[in-house]
Amino acid sequence: MASGSVTTLGVVQFACTDDLNENLVTASRLIRQAAGEGANIVLVQELFEGLYFCQTQEPVHFARAHALANHPVIAPMQDLARELGVVLPVSFFEKKHQAFYNSLAMIDATGDILGVYRKSHIPDGPGYSEKFYFRPGDTGFKVWPTRFGTIGVGICWDQWFPEAARAMALMGAELILYPTAIGSEPARPDLDTMEHWRMVMRGHAAANMMPIAAANRIGSETISGQSQSYYGSSFIAGPDGQLVASAGRAEEDVLVASFDRQQLADDRAAWGMFRDRRPELYGVLATADGGDRT
Repeated sequence: MASGSVTTLGVVQFACTDDLNENLVTASRLIRQAAGEGANIVLVQELFEGLYFCQTQEPVHFARAHALANHPVIAPMQDLARELGVVLPVSFFEKKHQAFYNSLAMIDATGDILGVYRKSHIPDGPGYSEKFYFRPGDTGFKVWPTRFGTIGVGICWDQWFPEAARAMALMGAELILYPTAIGSEPARPDLDTMEHWRMVMRGHAAANMMPIAAANRIGSETISGQSQSYYGSSFIAGPDGQLVASAGRAEEDVLVASFDRQQLADDRAAWGMFRDRRPELYGVLATADGGDRT
């Protein structure tokens, strides 16, 4: 691989507590480990600052949100990115005046914030009552040219939508990252979505011929007497959709995998998948029900 175009991607997973400082210590320790193993970009799970509070609908949890400028996880992650020289996409609960968003700040290896993405698709179901807390994002899909490649990001529920991954690929993403929080289904204790969850994102990797990674939390969390467990299984998939690194369901872990971005770009161009697209035929994708817009 040509060293100038090689990026090493790191993914970490761990169990969260409801102590923000404790979670920062854990995240920082694992990010340092990933960087020590050569990672240039390190992905941490969704809303790692605390427990996944969206299990229940309680106004008290809005107090967890902060503006970007004074959010307690952002400055420490900027300092860490600057110290280690790594890119850190950081998930956080954002408050902007009277609005609340599930957001991600893209922190470059210099420690500078390149911009913010706000989660586009907001789920609403037992154990995942995010519509109670978050407005749908107003940023549109985002990609950023970082020191170690152009990165597109989605957040959790975004990962189920192929349109989002394709949009980021068309915008120039070289790899796509998804911080997430997913596990048991309170209304369906018999349902295990782990393989389905992985498979849909592996399909995005194969369809767009670029690496995709997801970082998930582990462990059981209890909010107001309601418990939910998270199945970890964080992973990195290569441009053919095959798993190149995979974590277990219950163990804290650090994953790393390297990719030659120039080789991937050459392969995408040669394959013709983007060359042969027919955007003029895809108008139905801009409708809610597949109907004739006339």
